[in-house]
Amino acid sequence: MPRIVTLLPSATEIVCALGFEDQLVGRSHECDFPRSVVRVPALTEPKFNPEGTSAEIDQRVKKIVGDALSVYRVDAAKLRELRPGVIVTQSQCEVCAVSERDVEAAVAEWLGARPKIVSLAPYGLDDIFTDMQRVADALDAHARGTELVERLRARLGEIADKARGASVRPSVATIEWIDPLMAGGNWMPTLVEMAGASNLFGKAGEHSPWMKFDELAAKDPDVILISPCGFNMDRAAEDLPALTNRAEWSGLKAVRAGRVFMADGNQYFNRPGPRIAESLEILAEIAHPELFHFGYEGAGWRRLR
Repeated sequence: MPRIVTLLPSATEIVCALGFEDQLVGRSHECDFPRSVVRVPALTEPKFNPEGTSAEIDQRVKKIVGDALSVYRVDAAKLRELRPGVIVTQSQCEVCAVSERDVEAAVAEWLGARPKIVSLAPYGLDDIFTDMQRVADALDAHARGTELVERLRARLGEIADKARGASVRPSVATIEWIDPLMAGGNWMPTLVEMAGASNLFGKAGEHSPWMKFDELAAKDPDVILISPCGFNMDRAAEDLPALTNRAEWSGLKAVRAGRVFMADGNQYFNRPGPRIAESLEILAEIAHPELFHFGYEGAGWRRLR
C-alpha cells in the first residue's frame, strides 16, 4: 500500500473518505479533520505571522505572493525521510496550501523512485468531484472514487431538487474575507443557486473577487453569509467591526431583517472536499429554514445578533 502525504486539508479529507487514513504518513499544519489525523506529523508551516487583523494578514500574504513565493513552507528533509509514494498538493491557490512548485523543489534531489504527485485544481463544483476521482485513481482505487462521488452528488442533488420548490429565491451575498472585502467565487455561486437562492457576487468556476462595500450596499442582499477563508466563527467575529461599524451597515435589508449569518468557512465552505455536501446543507438551512433543518446551527453557522 502507498505511503501518502497530503499538503492541504481537503486532500486529507478526500484520502480519509476513500478509506486510506491508515496509509497517511504526513500532512499540512492545517489538516485537522477527521480529528484522528492530528497524530500524523505536520510537514508545513506558514512563512508569515497568521496573527492580527484581516487587513494585516492580507498585506503579509500579498507581499509574499507578490514576490512569487508560496505563503507556506514545506519541510523537505522530513518529507524525504517519510518516503511517500503519493503526495497530494494543489495548484489552484498560492494562499491555500503548499504549491506544486514547492513540492517539486522539495523532492527534486531525491534519488531512486520519485513519488507520484497529484495536484488538485478545484475551480468549480465539478472540479472537486474530478479531483476526488483523480486521488482515488492515483491510489489504485477507482471504484472507491466513483462510489464516493456518486454518493456526494446524490446528497447535493436531493437538496437542489427540494429547493426548486421554494416559493421565493432570496438574494445572497457570500463574504469570503472581511477586510478588504472579498466575495465567494469558485464553487460557492453554484452552491448558493443549488440551495434555492440567487447569488449576487462572484462567478462559478472563477477565483473569488474583491469587492467594495458600496457594491454590497447597492445590491442590498436579502441574506449575507460571512465565512472568511481559514477562520472559524469566533476568529471571524473579531474582524466584524470593519463591517458593522460602517454607517450604512444598519440600513442594509439583511441586517434589518436579522438575516446576516456567520459560518465556519475553515471547516466547510473554503474546503473543497467531501464536506462540500455539509456546506450545501448549511446554505440550505440558512436560505430556506422553512424547508430544511439539518441541525448545524451553533456548530456550523450562527445568526449575527
